[in-house]
Amino acid sequence: MTDAAHCQVVTTIDSRGAADSLARQAVEARVAACAQVSGPVTSTYWWEGKVEAAEEWRITFKTTTARYAALERHIREHHSYDVPEILCSPVTAGNPEYLEWLDAETPER
Repeated sequence: MTDAAHCQVVTTIDSRGAADSLARQAVEARVAACAQVSGPVTSTYWWEGKVEAAEEWRITFKTTTARYAALERHIREHHSYDVPEILCSPVTAGNPEYLEWLDAETPER
């Protein structure tokens, strides 16, 4: 993926309750140290040959790159969409104490 040791992973989902649940499950599973839910947002996109628009909630997960694959699996297993958005962005710098906390809260299993 990258040489970065940490990353942020974003997905969207169709309700606040589903977003809160997915965020909590990922943190409880230790595949993310933190998950922030924001929204609603309006998404406009192509789906099955036509343009759609929907209200969604965004979840931003903070994790290590070593735990990314486990987080991706977790999202896929618990997400209601056929093709969920899962985008990973490397964190190239940050508060050293915060990054140490991310490491401590997402141990490899």
